[in-house]
Amino acid sequence: MENQDTYKLLFIYNANSGLRNALLDSAHKILSPATYDCNLCDITFGVFSENTGWKQFREGSKVPMEFLHKDEFTQQYASKFGYKFTFPVVLAVTHDKLEVLVGTQVLNDLKSAEELIQLIEEHVGW
Repeated sequence: MENQDTYKLLFIYNANSGLRNALLDSAHKILSPATYDCNLCDITFGVFSENTGWKQFREGSKVPMEFLHKDEFTQQYASKFGYKFTFPVVLAVTHDKLEVLVGTQVLNDLKSAEELIQLIEEHVGW
């Protein structure tokens, strides 16, 4: 994928938005981390705060990034584009389409934010 073709990166968590869901997700991370369903959440955020290395990467990126929960994505994008994705997922938003940049299985196999950063840099061409 060429950097100039990418309008922004869209990160979609396998979790729903809202305070109640955030509290349940945090509890799930603490009580049963092996069964937590959102590795994207897990590697970019700890239980209470954003991963420091990830935050530095995100803030220093030349490509705009948007972060959505799956219910927010469905509201904003699914009807417009007609796509169905599994979550979590990282999408490249171009002028006329959404393209999978990092799929669910790859995201679920990652062990750290550094691995995610490396994948993004390789795909976007930095």
